[in-house]
Amino acid sequence: DSNSDSNSDSERETVLNEALLELNNLIGLESVKSEIKKLTDFINVQKRRETTGRSTSSSSLHLVFTGNPGTGKTTVARIMGKIYYGLGLLNTSQVVETDRANLVAGHLGQTAIKTSKKISEAMDGILFIDEAYTLVKKGDILAEESIDTLLKQMEDHRDRFAVIVAGYTEPMKTFISSNPGLESRFTRIIKFEDYNPNDLFSIFESLCQKGDYSLTDSAKQKVLSIFEKLYEQRDESFGNGRLVRTLFENTLEIHSSRLALNPLDSLDIIEEEDIA
Repeated sequence: DSNSDSNSDSERETVLNEALLELNNLIGLESVKSEIKKLTDFINVQKRRETTGRSTSSSSLHLVFTGNPGTGKTTVARIMGKIYYGLGLLNTSQVVETDRANLVAGHLGQTAIKTSKKISEAMDGILFIDEAYTLVKKGDILAEESIDTLLKQMEDHRDRFAVIVAGYTEPMKTFISSNPGLESRFTRIIKFEDYNPNDLFSIFESLCQKGDYSLTDSAKQKVLSIFEKLYEQRDESFGNGRLVRTLFENTLEIHSSRLALNPLDSLDIIEEEDIA
C-alpha cells in the first residue's frame, strides 16, 4: 500500500542524508567525495527523468577503490551501502566484506560454491572484496573459477547487488584489465589518495578528542613534524590511518608510564615527551 511505500521512502531519505553527512565528515578524501557526489547526482537526475517518462542512462553500481592501506576504503564502502539503499537502488544497506580466503576453496568445483555462498549473503546489498587483485594469478584456476562465478552472478542478478573491489592502485589496474568481463563491468574507478600531514594530524587530534585527551602546543608540533617526515618518506606500504592509530596507541602507553612515575600529573594532557 502507498502508506508503507512513503514510509520506506522517508526511511531511505533519512539513511541517505545520514550517509552523505558521514561521508562529508570524513577527514580528507576530497577527490573521493567529489567522485561519489558525481555518481549520486547522476543517479538522482536519471530517477527524475524516469518519473517524467524520459529515456534514462543506467549507471553501473559496481566500483573499484584503489589506493594504499588505511585510506578509508572499507569505511567508504560501508557508507556506499547506505547511499545505494537511500537512493532506492538496492533493498538493504548491508555490506558483506570478504577477501580471497572466503571466496576460493581448495578444490575446483568447491570454489564456485564458496563464492556463490558469499554472493547470496550480499544479495540486495553490496559485496566488498578487499585486495581483489589476489584473485588473479597466472595459472591459478581456482581464482579464475571464483571470478567466473562472480561475473556470471553479476550478470544474472544485475540489479540485485553491487560489487566493490578494492586494493593497491597498480595491482588493481592489472586485475581489472586481466579479464574483459571485469573491464566491462567495473568502469568507475575511485582513487583514494594518501592522507597528507595535516589530514593525519586531524585524525590524530580526533582520536585524542574521542578519548578525552588534549595535546599541549609543543606536543601538537611534534605530532605534525612526525607526520611530515613519514609522509615525505612514504612508499606504497604507507599506513595512512593505521599509522595514526599506532602512534596514538604508543603515545597513550608512554603517557601512562609517565603517570606511573608522577601520579600528580594530569590524566588528560599529552605532553611533547609522550610522543615517540
